[in-house]
Amino acid sequence: MTIRKARFFFTSFSTPSTLIPNPSLRYFCTNTTAVKRISQVQYPLQFLEKSPQRNLIAVSSLLKKYGFPAPELPKFLEKNRRLLNLDLVKIEKSLKILLSLKPSQEFLVSVINSCPRVLEYDAIRKWEGGIRGLEEGSILSSLAIRNILEVSVKFELDYDCVLGSLKCLKDLGVSDITLNKVLETHPMVTMMCADKIHDSFEFVVDAFGVGNVEFDRILRVYPGVLAFGSQSKFKRLLGEFKVLGFNKDVIKKQLLRDPRILALEVGELSRCLELLKSLKCRESIKKDIFHDGAFKAGYEVKLRVDCLRNHGITLRDAYGVLWKEPRVILYHVEDVEKKIEFLLHVMKIDIPCLVEVPEYLGVNFEKHILPRFKVIDHLRSIGGLGDEVGLRELIKPSRMKFYNLYVKPYPECEAIYGRFARNTEVRSQHPVGMWKLFKPPNNPKSREDIMNIKSYMDSLA
Repeated sequence: MTIRKARFFFTSFSTPSTLIPNPSLRYFCTNTTAVKRISQVQYPLQFLEKSPQRNLIAVSSLLKKYGFPAPELPKFLEKNRRLLNLDLVKIEKSLKILLSLKPSQEFLVSVINSCPRVLEYDAIRKWEGGIRGLEEGSILSSLAIRNILEVSVKFELDYDCVLGSLKCLKDLGVSDITLNKVLETHPMVTMMCADKIHDSFEFVVDAFGVGNVEFDRILRVYPGVLAFGSQSKFKRLLGEFKVLGFNKDVIKKQLLRDPRILALEVGELSRCLELLKSLKCRESIKKDIFHDGAFKAGYEVKLRVDCLRNHGITLRDAYGVLWKEPRVILYHVEDVEKKIEFLLHVMKIDIPCLVEVPEYLGVNFEKHILPRFKVIDHLRSIGGLGDEVGLRELIKPSRMKFYNLYVKPYPECEAIYGRFARNTEVRSQHPVGMWKLFKPPNNPKSREDIMNIKSYMDSLA
């Protein structure tokens, strides 16, 4: 033992009052400050009186009591730690206010998940009296009330201003169904004062010549009528319609048929009509496209273009598909969607192939696409295809050519394909006995005709 260690050893035992055992470190420490610091780290038993950890169990229990799903609580409280600093009494008051607006556990959970600030009593207490000002019997959906609360809390809207907007809509003759649709899809309308809502109503009524009942239907189908800045857009749309040669009656007729024409961008209808004028197709197809007028034909083009763009096709390619295959315009949008879904999920073909083979969208799904795909899929499964058959080889060949190539050599494919099969009964084009209607009637012979014929025959004899 060195002299320095021996001196430290005897010095430490000379003052026994400073000997403090530390079992975790297994030695005696003479520094009281260090011991105090070590003990604080090792035994953290003292918390602040209003610590968030103290409220964690209490808040969790309170939310469980009101029906919040227990598995979602840890994640929810992890994202919203500020709720742990709130007073439990005020949180419970907020929950009671929410239940008074819509006594539904599903509504309560959805509104808390979408907007946790509704649990802050100061932000929600103004709704303690409910949604006043509406007629008796008016029922707002859970989603409508949730959207009202979200917008109100997020933008700190005045309670009376929100109720004023709702009351203004009811005074204009808006039905409960329409009011719910507006609040569910465009809840920002609650930020508009009653005067602006009334101005939008007056503009639509005067510009398009519609009444209160017709305005209610327009608002139900297209709630964007009350969107901010809609009046200036509608003025430019009206100017474009008049330049294209459509009078007020035609515009009103199309508006009542489909109010979504108000969602058209300025210049969009003009481009669709230019496409229709440049079509190079059979006259019968053109006649069917323009059957209900040029306005509706142009709008139908717009709907198909939007459908193709929603699936990732560019605007230019979408117009190109319709120009190459005008028959797409004659099919409903739902049928076009069905064909695209089948192409992507069943045939496993990428969407850009439609630009190269637009004929796929212009043929009948049940009679043309489905039977051919079943035949090719069967041949692929048994190894009967030498080369891979793509979308072009599937759609382009005529019925007889496709039959001779892929159906006739394989007898089992005839039952799958159906058309041109040997055992299928060929149905007549016309009902039995219809030929009798085309047979010219016999002219009845009069007595004078008989006498003339008899005299003629006697002269020959």
